[in-house]
Amino acid sequence: MTTKTGYRYIVTTEGVRGGHAILEGTRIAVHDVIGLLQNGETVDSVTECLPGVSRAQAYECLAYYEDHRDEVDVVVARQMAERG
Repeated sequence: MTTKTGYRYIVTTEGVRGGHAILEGTRIAVHDVIGLLQNGETVDSVTECLPGVSRAQAYECLAYYEDHRDEVDVVVARQMAERG
């Protein structure tokens, strides 16, 4: 089941990426985009690294992050720790 989040491009889908917020129609999670940005990528380079992600979607991930910082930070930190 897909649930709208109040953002144009962002949804949650049960069973996809652990139920975390994703870009609608993809398996790209908001935390994927934010993790790249926190590690020095720019919005423009994110759109090159993740084909199919528009600048508008990347900026919306930033907006979602501002509203859900604690939730996203936990997931980003967990992913970074797994990469070790």
